[in-house]
Amino acid sequence: MADLVVPLAAVGREAIAQVGGKNASLGELIRQLSPRGIAVPPGFALTAAAYRLVLQQRHPRWGTSVAEALAALLGGLDTTDLAALQAAGASARSLLLALALPELLQQELLAAYRQLGAGAVAVRSSATAEDLPEASFAGQQETFLNIAGEAALLAAVRRCYASLFTDRAIAYRAYHGFGALQVALSIGVQRMVRSDLACSGVMFSLDTETGFRDVVLINAAYGLGENVVQGALSPDEIVVFKPTLEQGYASILSKRLGSKALRLVLSEPGSPEPLRNTPVSEAEQRRFALSDAEIEQLARWAVLIERHYGVPMDMEWAKDGLSGELFVLQARPETVQSQRHGLVLRSWHLDGAGELIASGRAIGTAISSGRARSLGSPAEMANFSLGDLLVTRRTDPDWEPILRLAAGVVTDDGGRTCHAAILAREMGITAIVGTGDGTRRITDGELITLSCAEGDVGRVYRGALPFHCDEQPLDALPATRTQLLLNVGNPEEAFRLAALPCDGVGLARLEFIIANHIGVHPLALLQPQQVADPAERAAIAARVSGYSEPVAYYGERLAEGMARIAAAFYPRPVVLRFSDFKSNEYASLLGGQWFEPHEENPMLGWRGAARYCSSDFRAAFGLECRALKRVREHMGLTNLIAMIPFCRIPAEADRVLAEMAGHGLVRGEAGLQVYGMVELPSNVLVAEAFAERFDGFSIGSNDLTQLTLGLDRDSARVADLFDECEPAVLAMISLAIETAHRCGRPIGICGQAPSDNPVFLRWLLEQGIDSISLNPDAFIRARLQVAALEQELEA
Repeated sequence: MADLVVPLAAVGREAIAQVGGKNASLGELIRQLSPRGIAVPPGFALTAAAYRLVLQQRHPRWGTSVAEALAALLGGLDTTDLAALQAAGASARSLLLALALPELLQQELLAAYRQLGAGAVAVRSSATAEDLPEASFAGQQETFLNIAGEAALLAAVRRCYASLFTDRAIAYRAYHGFGALQVALSIGVQRMVRSDLACSGVMFSLDTETGFRDVVLINAAYGLGENVVQGALSPDEIVVFKPTLEQGYASILSKRLGSKALRLVLSEPGSPEPLRNTPVSEAEQRRFALSDAEIEQLARWAVLIERHYGVPMDMEWAKDGLSGELFVLQARPETVQSQRHGLVLRSWHLDGAGELIASGRAIGTAISSGRARSLGSPAEMANFSLGDLLVTRRTDPDWEPILRLAAGVVTDDGGRTCHAAILAREMGITAIVGTGDGTRRITDGELITLSCAEGDVGRVYRGALPFHCDEQPLDALPATRTQLLLNVGNPEEAFRLAALPCDGVGLARLEFIIANHIGVHPLALLQPQQVADPAERAAIAARVSGYSEPVAYYGERLAEGMARIAAAFYPRPVVLRFSDFKSNEYASLLGGQWFEPHEENPMLGWRGAARYCSSDFRAAFGLECRALKRVREHMGLTNLIAMIPFCRIPAEADRVLAEMAGHGLVRGEAGLQVYGMVELPSNVLVAEAFAERFDGFSIGSNDLTQLTLGLDRDSARVADLFDECEPAVLAMISLAIETAHRCGRPIGICGQAPSDNPVFLRWLLEQGIDSISLNPDAFIRARLQVAALEQELEA
């Protein structure tokens, strides 16, 4: 007879048919990666042979084997008929729960339990078809925690077998083409990790939204991990960059503090429910559940596990509150992003505006419209129709039959790795999770639009708004001699845009990070006493909550934005332009009105380089410099190139370079390059002097056009005269390119004109421009144009 019980350490990936995907993976980790430092709780597995022994028993009521009884219940079942599915599932589970385990199986099970130490254990189901690359059976069967004592263990094993026939598991197998009895069940029994006294969560060895493979995404919350998986709360979210992690740098790209309002813990003995949620204090909510050292340890484990398996991985982890140790509880292949081949870049766009109802975390980048159906539980499925948008507090695997009918889902709770998010990605539907109060704000039956196309924040709008999807094929694109770069503002878009076959980033705008990810004037954080409005002070205090001091909020958020863009395109160059807000734009930030002058023409006033050395702004520029130094030197993202905007005269460039050096950014040290914008006639006319101070140039065609022609580009009255192809402007650009090349400096252009004007694009190529930085939506079209024009000019 085949083994009924085997130690986890005795099995590996070759044993999926024997112990299922989950147990085979745990055994593989223990056998192959424990020697390399990855900790996995010890345990054993009841094999598929043990399950088949259970099925061979004769059922006293049916008069047949258990297998024949189950086949009679489930054969020919229409899993889309909810009533029939529920009835068949209930009968199948009752049949198994009423059986005693075979005597031989009981003996071997209890002997292994005693050898493990007979303490509290976790009892986990592991289907023999689980965690295959083409389908994730994760969550279909049950897990039972803190099982102590032999009687409780025997009962938990029977309940695991019965969970193979939950309604969701039956429907899921049918959907993926597995017969009713084709999937066997193994059961893993592991020593219990007391994460109820610490924290736990999940991690992926890629970005779950974009498929970007150079990061590890970690979610963490206090207590047992089911709250994170089921989306019962908003966890901490941490992104770690693999290449610099392996080089020994500080590699945490971003840390997003989750509310973590609930802690799932073990109930007192004798309680009707084995687990219960308890509230988390506000002080604990404002802290991250993991230290930076623990984050990097988990990330290193994720890299080792991915490298061992050779594919991106989806993992569960836990920290033991008694010992302080971290453990990996599960590792399986990621089954959504890793299966996509990325030959087409899809970008969704709203074509209309609507009233914002709710917002949360965007899952993916799609848009969906439909009728909202607010459901409290899967039992209300009769009220749901194909193409409706599900609105609910949270989902678990029992919701899958409904999600397969849905065009989208909105949840109050959850993060990027919760059940609703994972299933939405797998099914290709729009999802917005963690809205907080979406079920209260969205009226059942109303038409709504879900938009995940506006960055990291997903928005729910009233009404069916028009939208469209653009597809950009990425395969078989022709090569170009001219460097083609991207203009990137939003760090949240960087991982997705990195899939474009570009040579790097020609313009990363710091203003976008400040306006959208910080929202507070830097001087309001440096000199809070000058903010006279109590309401503004309160709003600022709310923004910086959870940070050691107000300026830490500004510096850390700034560095995170820089780092995310630099990491996305690493090791390709990323040209980062220091802030170039005008005084009226700075005044619109929280607290800004108390520090900004009123200027009649801010476009020509206190902006760019003039600010950096001013006594009124020098300290704020210092925050930008320190953030850049941290990203380049502490985090190892040395592909960042600094760029100084609106520098009027060479002496001003000297002052800015000296100011940078005062903050540890010395041109030429640690490979630091400093570029200058060419956007004023003075930049062209004395370009040789600027070339002594800058390592390269980028032409800002918008400002150069307005200042050459004496136009205010914001004035509608003279808008018809604004034209980069005016001979005077072309003469300026031609002279700038010629002088830069004579001085041995690369020069590119980052304005809008090359994206819009094929005639201008051709002229730039004729002038020998080194690089063109394009908006993402124009990149593929422009690359095809550049390749064709280069070929034509060669001929």
